[in-house]
Amino acid sequence: MRKYELMTIFPIEDDQFQTGLANVHSILNEFGAEIEKEELFGERDLTYEVKKRNRGKFYLFNIKVNPAKIVEIDRKFKLDPILMKFMFVRVDE
Repeated sequence: MRKYELMTIFPIEDDQFQTGLANVHSILNEFGAEIEKEELFGERDLTYEVKKRNRGKFYLFNIKVNPAKIVEIDRKFKLDPILMKFMFVRVDE
């Protein structure tokens, strides 16, 4: 298991945010990721338009997961219609 930071961006509408957050949780649980910490970074303007939106809710996850599973999680995230953007960053120990 390796540590990663996962930054996600969701739509600012509350119902879509909650649904998207639940989807991310279920995908992470499906692949055996251990969520160590979660933090809402709030609403922010986007530098460029993403899925026809100029604002998004930023949400940070600190997770532990098998590195071989990252590719599969990435593929599932790309298929999620609510999740606007995401990025994994490996955390050195």
